[in-house]
Amino acid sequence: MEIVFSEGVAIKDASSVGEVRRAAAAAGAKLKLDETRAGELAILTTEVARNVLIHGGGGQVIVSGIASQGGPVARILALDTGGGIANLAEAMKDGFSTAGTMGAGLGAMKRMAKRFEVFTGRGGTMVLLEVGEGSVTEHLTFAGVTLPYPGERVCGDGWYCEHTPARTVAVLADGLGHGLGAAEAAQEAVETVRQRISKSPGEILSYMHDALKKTRGAVAAVVEVCPKEGKLTYAGIGNIAASVVSKGLSRSLVSHNGTLGVTMSRVQEFHTEWKPDSVFVMHSDGLQSKWDLLAYPGLLLKHPALICGALIRDFRRQRDDAGVVVLKAA
Repeated sequence: MEIVFSEGVAIKDASSVGEVRRAAAAAGAKLKLDETRAGELAILTTEVARNVLIHGGGGQVIVSGIASQGGPVARILALDTGGGIANLAEAMKDGFSTAGTMGAGLGAMKRMAKRFEVFTGRGGTMVLLEVGEGSVTEHLTFAGVTLPYPGERVCGDGWYCEHTPARTVAVLADGLGHGLGAAEAAQEAVETVRQRISKSPGEILSYMHDALKKTRGAVAAVVEVCPKEGKLTYAGIGNIAASVVSKGLSRSLVSHNGTLGVTMSRVQEFHTEWKPDSVFVMHSDGLQSKWDLLAYPGLLLKHPALICGALIRDFRRQRDDAGVVVLKAA
């Protein structure tokens, strides 16, 4: 799996809808979607952005491109902070509208999208849509979102995930500072994981430390999940926060002090049980750490992209790049 494209667009007025559509066109071109899929992507992004503006009073739409083994997938994540949808089942019916529109929104989106999920509540509404031929949800579901420092065109946070039925490995890296130098460090960290994917998390971080000496440095964490064995192994250097949520309890995992490529005292792997209901979350310091997923009733049953969306929407700091990765037992 490779992240090809990711862009977040703030939805503030009618012009923002056009900006989201342009981001979707860029994603479709990079993914080499055929004409039919590119058209579906354009329609879905336009409709969901309008919903965020009209019904949510504004918010954000994040468009990502993912190349999986089965083919390319374009992912749309729409976030608003409105009052939520009072009756989701009713809202899914064609012709239903609370804003004087034609009411051809959610139901039509569900029929067109490869994947369609909604989470709504007091904090607002989040909609996940996917278009494409591939699948990125086999055996263990996962998602990640990285967004640049406001005003920057490149993101200093990077993530990567590679999985088989027996083993999933994911990394989140945060290059020092922001801008091009931070992005180069984060991508070097990601490339090290690709090259050393068979190694353990601790070993990968050691290789990463050497590889990043030619960059400004980064903090990073690597997680390995073996679902059939019920094992999770984690290792982190620097201020990457990580937790495992299971059976209503959240357990934090420790990242040691240091900066990969600059100074690193030691690498230590932490092991914990991976249960049928486990959800693993790691994020950079671009997000506040005082979140509680149990405060969102039903969210843990949803796709990891919606969990990423809730954390980005409600806990993002606006003074840094932001990155979050979520793995969830299927």
